[in-house]
Amino acid sequence: RGYSQLLLARMGVGIGEAGGTPACNAIIGDYFPADRRPMAMTIFALGAPIGAWLGADMAGAVAHAYGWRAAFLVLGVPGVVLALIVYFTVKEPKRGQLDAKSDAAAPTLKESLKFIWSQKAAFHVIMGSGVSALWGWGLMWFTPTFIQRTYHLDVGSAGAIVGPIHLVMGISASLLTAWLLARPAFVDPRRIVYLLGAVTAVATVPSIIAYYTHSLPLATAMWWTFIPAIYFYIGPAFALGQNLAPPRMRAMFTAIALLVANVFNLIVAPQVVGWMSDYFAGPRGADAASLRMALLILAPTGFWAAFHYFAAARTIVADQERAVGHV
Repeated sequence: RGYSQLLLARMGVGIGEAGGTPACNAIIGDYFPADRRPMAMTIFALGAPIGAWLGADMAGAVAHAYGWRAAFLVLGVPGVVLALIVYFTVKEPKRGQLDAKSDAAAPTLKESLKFIWSQKAAFHVIMGSGVSALWGWGLMWFTPTFIQRTYHLDVGSAGAIVGPIHLVMGISASLLTAWLLARPAFVDPRRIVYLLGAVTAVATVPSIIAYYTHSLPLATAMWWTFIPAIYFYIGPAFALGQNLAPPRMRAMFTAIALLVANVFNLIVAPQVVGWMSDYFAGPRGADAASLRMALLILAPTGFWAAFHYFAAARTIVADQERAVGHV
């Protein structure tokens, strides 16, 4: 009923996500060998487009019809059911059972951080995925508001524009990625980071056009083009992180990658874009033009993310062999 209650509830959601995702990544890493982890993690990442569709389309419609509080109930209750399903059906695998190297004892936090810092490819993969989150999801947080202000639509209509894109293209991009990474050609991790860099760099161009144009049909076409890229990287990037870490460091690697991504897309992006929008608006208050300028400054960061993926290719083969004993 107030800001404090909303803040506490959102902190609870954050704790749940922060505690669940590293464990899920580590478990999947122990269920699949190194050359199949990119495919497996991409299937796992299908939760992102499905969740984004539910948040944009279904929650937007519910909020428009019944108020914004009802949207939390519609999205929150199924999580309790899913938690029970996971608890009673997922079995704990043996750590490192499919790797040539396996740690006998769990490393300390200091040892994990030291190893990560020594893995140059891991640093670039973590930074690449973090900046991808800043770029893609930073734009997505403000896109419904941008549509409402620029094209004078209500919240339900704005959600109806981007919601189907998340559902159709997000799932399609994830499934296509899983299929590609299951091909023998992508056993070489260098080809994976080259693919991530190329897709991210190319998709950055329509992400700029979407917020530059004043045409809703053109902007919508650009969203259909670039939104798939914000899902494309999730599975492969987290899988590469799993292959660049010894078995008992995988959860910590994932936690660090999530921390970097969340700082970029949940702290930096909302604050900086909001501040820039207010700054460009001046005394008149934030409007469509000021938000457009802020998003156009954020959009080119996709090129920054692509740089890190390309940079990871230089050492990723040696770093993966060091971590799991094979490529």
